[in-house]
Amino acid sequence: MLAGGLDSADVSVGRIDEFATGATRNAGALPSPLHDAAAASLGSNAYFVGGGNGGSRSATIRRIAPSVGVGGRLPRAASDVAAVALAGTIYVVGGYDGAKPLATIVAWRPGGAARVVGRLPQALRYAAAAAVNGKVIVAGGTDGTTASRAIYAFDPAGGRVRQLGQLPRPISHAAAGVLGGTIYLLGGRGSAQGTQSRGILAIDAQNGRVTPAGRLPFTVSDSGAAAFADRILLFGGRDSTGHVHNDVVEVKKK
Repeated sequence: MLAGGLDSADVSVGRIDEFATGATRNAGALPSPLHDAAAASLGSNAYFVGGGNGGSRSATIRRIAPSVGVGGRLPRAASDVAAVALAGTIYVVGGYDGAKPLATIVAWRPGGAARVVGRLPQALRYAAAAAVNGKVIVAGGTDGTTASRAIYAFDPAGGRVRQLGQLPRPISHAAAGVLGGTIYLLGGRGSAQGTQSRGILAIDAQNGRVTPAGRLPFTVSDSGAAAFADRILLFGGRDSTGHVHNDVVEVKKK
């Protein structure tokens, strides 16, 4: 499922599309256009979290599949968030409330209230996040000015966040997916537009070790990613020239 985002004219869109067998079809619309949101799936339900448009931010956790409806609300309206699903819960990492970046990790389960369950050592927007081995791994991001190299691990059982490792360079606006217990960080950029990367980095969720794992066909940041059993699909994004892509890139382990 693909929902919201920015088009090539930097205008927020409200479409919801379904991608299958190499093609997309329209599957509905958000009540209003939003970008810089996150999404995660619980069972057969997909949820669209937060987002912004102009000077406003959304606190809504909205179901977008199998039908469109309200699921819940964040404690604070935020864009620039990351979200992952783990053990029946969606964890929402960082973000921006319109005045400042956020250091919160918010947990939400359908039918319950969203609540803050952890705090990052630094406030982060546009971080990449993935769930593996019962932990939420957070890589990179930015405080709004400077991109980060930090890799953090959050343990929902104890609410503890610790630094797991460091990226080889500061990276924000990257996508992430998990294959075979390894986290793959796809593309991203440094602190400024124009510094996008083609790099794919593999992050060991046990010890934080980072190794090069391949290259994308073009430089890209701000993509959407969906991980399946044997591949990660990377959707759209913006390259170092500012061009917005409509490509779907398949990433597979050799």
